[in-house]
Amino acid sequence: MGFDGDVWHVRSGDAAVGEILIDEADFPWLSGRFTPGPAFASVRDLFARELALADADDEGHRERWEAAQDEIHRRVSLISPDGPVPEFLLHIEGDRAWFRWNAEPFRQTDDDGS
Repeated sequence: MGFDGDVWHVRSGDAAVGEILIDEADFPWLSGRFTPGPAFASVRDLFARELALADADDEGHRERWEAAQDEIHRRVSLISPDGPVPEFLLHIEGDRAWFRWNAEPFRQTDDDGS
């Protein structure tokens, strides 16, 4: 897999949240240097909260973490060099970002949305 040196983009609608320059690929995770864009300030606290919940071990933390992930998916998109990816799990901390992605949705829903 030749991901090293690829640039992935994080966007919120048309606004640039940031770029990730891939420097490590440890399947299924990719990681790299994160350079924030103009829209990062609007989601910085969300990513900080998501990481704190990922490290938490109290009752109900998993549900709160899943809710944070759902909010990330509502607010940002991840774009590979080949185009948008439909599913991803993205963490951003300081100047580092790491993520896994899939060309198909992780969660399948029925036609009624459940």
